[in-house]
Amino acid sequence: MSDLDATGRPAATRLVGRDEDLAYIRSFLTDSRVHGAALLLRGEAGVGKTAVLDAVAGGAVHRGIRVLRANGVQFEADIGYAGLNQLLVPLFDEFDALDTVHRDALRVAVGIGSGPVPDRLLTSTAVLLLLRLIADRTPLLIVVDDLPWLDRATNAVLGFVARRLVGSRIGFLAASREGTDSFFESSGLTEHRLGPLDDTSSAELLALAHPDVSPAVRRRITSEARGNPLALVELPRALSAEQRTTLAAVPSVLPLSERLQALFASRVAGLSDRCRELLLIAALDGTGDLATIEAAGAGRAAVDDLAPAERDRLVTISADNRRLSFRHPLIGSAVVELATAAHRRRAHQALAEVLEEQPERRAWHLGEAAVGPDETVAALLEEAARRRLRRGDALGAVAALTRAAGLSPVPADESRRLAEAAYVGVDSGGELEDASRLLARLALPESGETSLHAAAASAFLLINQDGDIDTAYRLLVGAIESGEHGWDAGDAALVEALHLLVLLCWYGGEPRMWQPLLTFLDRLTPGTPDLLWVIIRTFGDPARTGPEALPRLAELTATVGDDPTRVIRVGTAAVFADRLGDFRWATRRLVEQGRAGAAPVRRHLGALMHLGLDYFHLGRWEDAADLADEGLALCENHDYRFFAWYFHYVRAAVAAVRGDAESSDALTEEIFRWATPRGALGARFFAGHARALTALGRGDFQTAYRHACTLNEPGTIAPFVPIAMWGALDLVEAAVRTGREEEAVAHAAAMRASAMAELSPRLELSVLTAEALTTPGEESVALFEQALALPGPERWPFDAARTRLFHGERLRRLRATSQAREQLALALKGFQQLGARPWVTRTAAELRASGQSAPAAARPGSAALTAQELQIATLAATGLTNKQIAERLFLSHRTIGTHLYQIYPKLGITSRAALRDALSALSAPDTSEGG
Repeated sequence: MSDLDATGRPAATRLVGRDEDLAYIRSFLTDSRVHGAALLLRGEAGVGKTAVLDAVAGGAVHRGIRVLRANGVQFEADIGYAGLNQLLVPLFDEFDALDTVHRDALRVAVGIGSGPVPDRLLTSTAVLLLLRLIADRTPLLIVVDDLPWLDRATNAVLGFVARRLVGSRIGFLAASREGTDSFFESSGLTEHRLGPLDDTSSAELLALAHPDVSPAVRRRITSEARGNPLALVELPRALSAEQRTTLAAVPSVLPLSERLQALFASRVAGLSDRCRELLLIAALDGTGDLATIEAAGAGRAAVDDLAPAERDRLVTISADNRRLSFRHPLIGSAVVELATAAHRRRAHQALAEVLEEQPERRAWHLGEAAVGPDETVAALLEEAARRRLRRGDALGAVAALTRAAGLSPVPADESRRLAEAAYVGVDSGGELEDASRLLARLALPESGETSLHAAAASAFLLINQDGDIDTAYRLLVGAIESGEHGWDAGDAALVEALHLLVLLCWYGGEPRMWQPLLTFLDRLTPGTPDLLWVIIRTFGDPARTGPEALPRLAELTATVGDDPTRVIRVGTAAVFADRLGDFRWATRRLVEQGRAGAAPVRRHLGALMHLGLDYFHLGRWEDAADLADEGLALCENHDYRFFAWYFHYVRAAVAAVRGDAESSDALTEEIFRWATPRGALGARFFAGHARALTALGRGDFQTAYRHACTLNEPGTIAPFVPIAMWGALDLVEAAVRTGREEEAVAHAAAMRASAMAELSPRLELSVLTAEALTTPGEESVALFEQALALPGPERWPFDAARTRLFHGERLRRLRATSQAREQLALALKGFQQLGARPWVTRTAAELRASGQSAPAAARPGSAALTAQELQIATLAATGLTNKQIAERLFLSHRTIGTHLYQIYPKLGITSRAALRDALSALSAPDTSEGG
């Protein structure tokens, strides 16, 4: 702990009015040496957060705990991992304790090593491993001040670490100003609010800090300070000796923030020019690194010139790691505001000159030092934006592109860069309102042509607001046709526009929309980029063109890398080819990064979409529903209204197969209500698929046939409607069960004639099952057996169980009773494990028709629950939510949900509402069969 606390008194002096706060924090962290703990401290500016952190840190040092500290700095917020560098400086020599991969990643991240930018998850894991290794020898306490001003990358790493301290000897204590946002993921962490001092404590603090101030003036200051300790201590220092003793001489009241700002400025103004020079460099640099500050100030000032600022308690300088930190962020702000524009430019220029090895920071400082338009600097900022975008920092890329636009001498370049900033904002960053403002600043060229980036951004904003797909489509097609790109496949703006056009065609759901796109691709020279070429074939019309792209898709999935945009686009190519599992790890990683605030919102949404569809087909329905809920929350929080329908579909499909027809119908109705006026026929196809599943489950085959025909006309796999493949078997089954034999046969033949079976084993299973359903006699049995002999059909448990149900039904009608029972029993087991209640009921009825009673688990109220299941069911029956049950039983809410959907089939119910009656029936005496 430092010699002086934030009040200017000796550190050993009690912090007035903070006894209860300190007792709580220390008690919370007391067991951190054994169990690990993380606590977030929140409060308004000047409320004393730093003083409390100092007191806790000092006490920890006294108890033999090693303390690592980092402070957020406003001017450092755009520099990736600057905060991590600050935190880990004392540990640089201990990096060798890590394995080579983690050591090298960490060295690159904190700027002391060279190599490719490491993956965020790898960096986070390396930090956690390093801290745990050190904590095995000496307990650690991590203390972080001003979280909102830490760079985004550091915030992501700290959020990752803070949530994984249980079982370690590491404590984490961080402070954040109330009312400010940061990229720190605080979900699940305990927070403690540091409130203003009460009147008694305020008066005591003021009297201790300024005994020479008259009681009347103290009351006036106490009233205006509103319990803010920093204001209580600092405001009297702005008063003259006369004002301290005469109420009438006290200046009129200003808003607190302005008063404090003015106060800090007056304190800074009294320093020497040489001292203020270094403080200005430190404030603009933001890292606190004395070596950088010294180098930038060489010839004009030296570190010794900072002594007056230290004496006045404006800054602290650590001898251990040679870092400078401002005692309060407002001090740094005051330093910058007091400097003239010329002085600020000179400081930025000096920093740029000493940061030759750090191109992004150098480009930013050059941009701030520029007096007027400068294409050289604008180009450097544009390249810095590219680097930021490649590592997923979309918002940093937007900031760099916007600044580059402001420095562009040529209006066309300014518009181009602003347009790209807007496009990055809508495509990756999640900042739709900012993107709209950027587009509004664009100056159209005399020709009236719209740049591709501007057109793409406008199209995206249009569909996300109240516009329609067709208008956005025509806008983008027109911009591509009239663009001055020469059909160069290396033109980034053109390729981005074509990727967006793929999605617009897909959303539109009409084959006619694809023709201009296919024509554009034919014109590209020297040819279509690999990823775009694959997406067109596997995402556009996979039932016809998908198989030819599978070899290239395999190469893409094997080399997907960690660029968020590439991960999502490869996922898009993989969805309908059932290849999402080939790089599920990359999609999961992107979801985790998104949760930690380390991935663009748009890419986080894409990862949730892909993983949700993957989990649905894998039978992980609870996980799929949870991801859909997460996606809907993101759409709501970031105003991505357009993408909500994806998640409504996943929830609707899960509800359909579980037998919750009411929920599924409501969700699909929501999709139709949203999609119809916007011409989003593609979304309506998905809703139709969920509706067909719902109708099939409840045995309403006429309705199922009607919904299945919205995806396909019987006898045709709809072109450029990929989900038509998923609903093809539904149409065949519904047609067979409603006596439409001709339509069923025609559609099974269309499935075989398509490329479905070549795309994936799951789709081949669907094709063979459809053929078996429409083939009479013993030949159908051979087809069913061929379908179930495919590699690993149980990977898709719902699809496999459906095939076994159909197989068992056919065998029973062919009087192969024992074989029928075998298949039906396996189907029943599969449906029960999934919680597919309607299908359990259908299969159990078929099994009884074969002369065999359904297993106990298939009969309502007959299955025994485990002790934990009974406990969960009982709590749920009282009306508690999954989260409330989880808190009582010390489990996760997802675990509770999984248990419930295993419980429902055992009790013969399909929803929580029926739990009370089912439990009552379960506890009633058994009077059946002589019981």
